[in-house]
Formats: sequence, structure tokens, C-alpha cells
Amino acid sequence: MKKTALIGAFALLVGLGGSGLPVTKMATAAEGVAIPAQDWSFSGIFGTFDRAAAQRGLQVYREVCAGCHSLKRIAFRNLADLGYGAEEIKAMAAEATVVDGPDDDGEMFERTGRASDYFPSPFPNDKAAAASNGGAVPPDLSLMVKARAGGADYLYALLTGYEEPPADFEMLEGLSYNAYFPGHQIAMAQPLDDDAVEYADGTAATLDQMSHDISVFLAWTAEPEMEERKQTGIKVILFLLVLTGLLYAVKRKIWADLH
Repeated sequence: MKKTALIGAFALLVGLGGSGLPVTKMATAAEGVAIPAQDWSFSGIFGTFDRAAAQRGLQVYREVCAGCHSLKRIAFRNLADLGYGAEEIKAMAAEATVVDGPDDDGEMFERTGRASDYFPSPFPNDKAAAASNGGAVPPDLSLMVKARAGGADYLYALLTGYEEPPADFEMLEGLSYNAYFPGHQIAMAQPLDDDAVEYADGTAATLDQMSHDISVFLAWTAEPEMEERKQTGIKVILFLLVLTGLLYAVKRKIWADLH
């Protein structure tokens, strides 16, 4: 009985690890190129999001990425989880213009954003997005960390992986060389460079720092409930361990009386 319960607890731990808990792997990109593993605060069973980094990442998204990429699954009010106050969230939402309606005349209209609104998309539809980006539709970033093998490691590597192509590498017109993108040719030009933003907290906005911060932010957008899930998993595992001990003690008591 003890062995069975311990196996169950271990299986639960493995299952939780497979959902983003303490499992660390070296992912590979195109042509088997290894993606360097980064030290993320949210890794591991006890990992949590670095709020300061996530807030800086939000600034990078709003000032750089939001011009092309949407964030459809995140509402402004969700930013409270990153430590923003109600007034700060209201002010950020008010900077957005949201299409709403229809009104009493059956017409759609534009209004100032509210905390309950989701981040607006930069383009009205995919055709408009493609027309503005050389035929390529910039993907929504809400679940990007979950959608790519390597997760945050891959995203960080991609953002820092722009370089000059090898001399014998034939580049297609309009594409950029990236060491970690499949095929090494990407339609997105290098989005970040040193001092692309001026961080509100005074942190030096180097390429590495911005790439790290936006990766943390997008790890949060992909799984904002991660911390709560981990806490629940830990409680369940502790409960199973305690239950295992109790069952073992009961088993010994019962067999002792029989003998």
C-alpha cells in the first residue's frame, strides 16, 4: 500500500512537471541547433514570475512589439497579477482605442479602452496585417511561449539570434538571418536593439535585458495561473505523502493485532 501511494505521488509530480514545473530540457531549433538554457525565476516546482522583469517586458511589448503583434488573450485588468494598481491599469487601458458596438443605429464605433477590455490588435484583420508586413501575418503573442519548442529559452534565443549569414548561405530577398529560426531565414527584421526603450525603472535597456524581460512577460501571458497551479500541486503532493504515512501506520496496526 505504501509503495502504491508513493508511486501515485511520483506520477502526479511527473505530470505537474510536464505542465511546466521542475522539468528542464535542452531544446533544439532548426537543423538541430541547440537552444541555450536560461536561468528563469519561474522554472522549477517553486518558481515564481519576476514581477519587475515582467513589467519591463510589458513596456517592451507596448513600445516595440504591439505595433505588429496582438495579445488577444490578455485583458488590461489581468495586469493586476503583475503588481499594477487599479489606477495604473485604468490609465494604460485609456491609452488604447477599442472598437465597440453596434450602437443604437447598428454602427460600430471607437471608444477609449477600459480595464475590462482585452489588448486591442494592431490590425483590423489578417489581410490588413499581411499587407503591412510583406505578406506575412505577425502571430499573436499570448501563447507564443507555449506554442514553440523550448518556450522562453527559444524566444530569448530568437530575439538575440540575429546575425550576419555565413558567406556560403544564400538569403532570400527581404528576410533576415537568425541562428535559431527554422531554416534560419525569418520575415521579421531584428525587433530589438540596445536602448530601443527607456525603462521606467532605470534598468539599462540592452538587447539581452530586453530579450529576457519580454520572454518573462510572454511566459506569464501564456500561463498567468502558473503560480497558483504550482502551489496547488505542492499541497496535493504533501497531502499524498501524509496520507501515505497514515495508511502505512494503520496497516502496521492492523497486522500487529492479527499477529
